Amino acid sequence: MGRVIAVANQKGGVGKTTTSINLASSFAAAEINTLLVDCDPQSNASSGLGFAKDPERLSTYDLLMGAASAEECLQKPDLEQLWVIPAHKNLIGANLELVGADNREFRLRTALEPLRERFPFIVLDCPPALDLLTLNALVAADAVLIPMQAEYFALEGVSELLDTVERIRQSFNPALEIEGVVLTMFDERTNLAQQVAAELKKYFGEKLCATSIPRNIRVAEAPSHGKPVLQYDVRSRGAESYIRLAKELMEIEVRRRGERADADEGSVVPDHAATDLTAGDAGPELTPEPAMGIEPPDEPAVVEEAPSAGDLSGAVREQEPAAEAGAEPAAAVADAHPITATLVPQARTPLCGQPPVQPGAPAASAPHPMASDYDDLLVCEMNQESNPIAV
Repeated sequence: MGRVIAVANQKGGVGKTTTSINLASSFAAAEINTLLVDCDPQSNASSGLGFAKDPERLSTYDLLMGAASAEECLQKPDLEQLWVIPAHKNLIGANLELVGADNREFRLRTALEPLRERFPFIVLDCPPALDLLTLNALVAADAVLIPMQAEYFALEGVSELLDTVERIRQSFNPALEIEGVVLTMFDERTNLAQQVAAELKKYFGEKLCATSIPRNIRVAEAPSHGKPVLQYDVRSRGAESYIRLAKELMEIEVRRRGERADADEGSVVPDHAATDLTAGDAGPELTPEPAMGIEPPDEPAVVEEAPSAGDLSGAVREQEPAAEAGAEPAAAVADAHPITATLVPQARTPLCGQPPVQPGAPAASAPHPMASDYDDLLVCEMNQESNPIAV
């Protein structure tokens, strides 16, 4: 199952759409099939990837109203392994039309369910409001990524959002969690930015992303060209920061899946465990039968000591291989998800490796055109050397 990340903050102008576009593009540049869903009536995530306003095109509005399936709404931008479900201004009316609808909070979750096997990452760009559109996104999401500026008003907005997340956990989505808080438009030279970052670190701890997004003119210019900053200028500080953020989130996902696999492995109980005999309890008498390939003895049976838990009779031991053959190996539990092999970090290996094989997804016919630049950035970072070409 793919991981659905909602990029949300009810305060406007904190970089939600910019983060959604460039985070999804960074996942795709790492050759991971990624879906970006634009849930904002302003449609900035759609136009930022080169989709002009088109009232005839299927959009998130049709998806929420049940007029089209998620597969029918998919659009393909220029970036390989990235798909988009664009938005439309009609989404403004969806807030009113969904008020009396059945299962209004679960519309987006139900619509995206068939695509979760195809896309390891699904990024939802939320509007700057706590309305039904944001509610649908948070109910459909596995986690919330909170972009925010290092300013006082942004802190107030985060407190309101955390209260909303807690209410959604109690009512609609108990599994919803905080993926992280990422500082955007960050200027580490100012005392205010450093003080806000320190306060966030105290409150969120490890949930505060180690990667912050600096102010960068290339990030601001890219949407006017209908491109993510990775395509506009892959060597800029903004592109490098979003690459690191994507890598950080993927490493978190690897650890999460590893912990889940360990928990599943510890909870696996063999089928024959119910037949184990405890010490001091002989259990029912085990009599050899011809059907099991054992002939009855001609001589009178000799009374033997009751078998212990570690020394079972041949009749019980012959049942063990059949039970073990049906048990799923622990390794299979760890590799159950198609993204696991892609996300496991290798020593000094860039994220742009071989493209993962996703069920139902078209395979990339050639390496991504930005693969060489992307590799250079990651190899430079993993060698702990400063990037000589960073702007």
